[in-house]
Amino acid sequence: MADGHLFNNISLGGRGGANPGQLKVHPGGILWKKQGGGKAVEVDKSDISGLTWMKVPRTNQLAVRIKDGLKYKFTGFRDQDVISLTNFFQNSCGLTTEEKQLSISGKNWGEVDLNGNMLSFLVGSKQAFEVSLADVSQTQLQGKNDVILEFHVDDTTGANEKDSLMEISFHIPTNNTQFVGDENRPPAQVFREKIMSMADVGAGGEEAVVTFEGIAILTPRGRYNVELHLSFLRLQGQANDFKIQFSSVVRVFVLPKSNQPHTFVVVTLDPPIRKGQTMYPHIVLQFETDYVVESTLSINEDLFATKYKDKLEPSYKGLIHEVFTMVLRGLSGTKLTRPGKFRSCQDGYAVKSSLKAEDGVLYPLEKSFFFLPKPPTLILYDEIDYVEFERHAAGGSNMHYFDLLIRLKTEQEHLFRNIQRNEYHNLFDFINSKGLKIMNLGAAKTTKDGVAAVLQDEEDDNVDPHLERIKNEAGVDDSDEEVTTQDEDFVIDKDDGGSPTDDSGGDDSDGSQSGGEKEKEKPVKKETKKEAAPTSSKPSSSKKRPKANEDDGSKKRKPKKKKDPNAPKRAMSGFMFFSQIERENVKKDIPGISFQEIGRVLGERWNKLTVEEKEPYEAKALADKKRYLDELSSYKPQPTNSPNNSE
Repeated sequence: MADGHLFNNISLGGRGGANPGQLKVHPGGILWKKQGGGKAVEVDKSDISGLTWMKVPRTNQLAVRIKDGLKYKFTGFRDQDVISLTNFFQNSCGLTTEEKQLSISGKNWGEVDLNGNMLSFLVGSKQAFEVSLADVSQTQLQGKNDVILEFHVDDTTGANEKDSLMEISFHIPTNNTQFVGDENRPPAQVFREKIMSMADVGAGGEEAVVTFEGIAILTPRGRYNVELHLSFLRLQGQANDFKIQFSSVVRVFVLPKSNQPHTFVVVTLDPPIRKGQTMYPHIVLQFETDYVVESTLSINEDLFATKYKDKLEPSYKGLIHEVFTMVLRGLSGTKLTRPGKFRSCQDGYAVKSSLKAEDGVLYPLEKSFFFLPKPPTLILYDEIDYVEFERHAAGGSNMHYFDLLIRLKTEQEHLFRNIQRNEYHNLFDFINSKGLKIMNLGAAKTTKDGVAAVLQDEEDDNVDPHLERIKNEAGVDDSDEEVTTQDEDFVIDKDDGGSPTDDSGGDDSDGSQSGGEKEKEKPVKKETKKEAAPTSSKPSSSKKRPKANEDDGSKKRKPKKKKDPNAPKRAMSGFMFFSQIERENVKKDIPGISFQEIGRVLGERWNKLTVEEKEPYEAKALADKKRYLDELSSYKPQPTNSPNNSE
């Protein structure tokens, strides 16, 4: 190619593994694009300080060193590509390539070569391995002779790799002559200090442009001094210290909290930082909304005039979160996202919700959903397969909440629970305006009215499908009609949808609903004793009371709509599967326990289960939900004629 060379399936080595992509080499430099989209790496010819070829297992590697010390490693070249590219670099770019040999002796004793921000381990004159010190997240001195380096890991890459580099331990003997120390500073400590001055930890001697002290950070949790430097962001806490290169910052979100004196500022990273074995792709900072600061930037006047004059001001005075984001944006050049057109009923930018038993707020933004504060969950609209508005599954007929299920194209699901019912119209209109597919659990149509029907309170005339399903599957003893009737009433209010998992519904199951149970038991028992023969109608779960002027002997129940026997049974929740198995154990453990108390005990036992212990029941619930959706898609309702009810 006269204008350059194009190569597919070229991997860029990085934190946690290698990212496949496409590489273009042209007279002006090198351009690499990640497969599937994402960040691109572009290196101008004038910034290249060295090119090195190395024969690696099954292929060839090209290392491109740039003048600021960084090195990019591209792997996947054939032998003939090495020859053609070497000639192209020489003739078209005026760059000469070198060649390094890889040590395959297997020896682990050698010398360390620190060049720029690269660490090479040499056995003889050959290179055993090489790591970028920019990938080092933490260093530890163990004993007097061992130094441990911990590395950043890109979980999106590492998940596709069989092995990922997590840490390396170096043993530096006390007689080492390369890193000479003294009695108070052994060679291992000298080596560690040298690494820290070059690695992605500590400030590296560079003065901070501006510092914000004592900032509350929710993930990773703690209170940190936040320093903004020319090329990186530093979080300095009592127990942890993180240094984050601006090249890892993907986007910054500024999200105010409605009716609360705080504002979220979220810094999204790729690759994420790591604390122990936990990955943090989002740093969630919480600022006091009305706190005003005045800061003067510490930047050399010449540097400010040549590089930052159009990006920053010499000093700032304003709200702390605004000053922080403006300086961070000016230094890093990252994109900034604020709330869009969505407004909640409280005139805020988010709706209260819960995810994985954690309370928080869900922000519907212009291109994504963002749940905060933990677990911080960013869901791009492009990744969504469909959303579902669901009637809150906590039981009872007068619920004031609904759930929102978001299913991704990868089949992963996020269930946002306990959203207030008055938020439905604003949320529906906004989601519909974004063109997202809305699936209604109660009908095949996806209209607003169809979805709203799912969220309506059930009246006395409607047969509760949960009652029908529980009666068939709960394994209740039908030999005692009176006991069975009470147990059915208990199941409706206690087991429907797993209310004990909801923080908002836990007290109701022990308090107000128990009173409702006792009120309903009396007419049920009375009717059961009066009836000499079984009737075709089932005990009503209605909370309506008969009129005061009606005679008891002339009371008639309003006929219920007949349930189509061919209608698919609604899906069961994980708590309901758990209740089926555990109910008999509760009865055995606590002889004579009332039906109301069984619900309370089941809820307590469910809440005490760990995530791993709940997993089998949640898996059953997921499979049952898939079964229900499959049956619902092919189900055609049969018209039923309701008999006239005349008094």
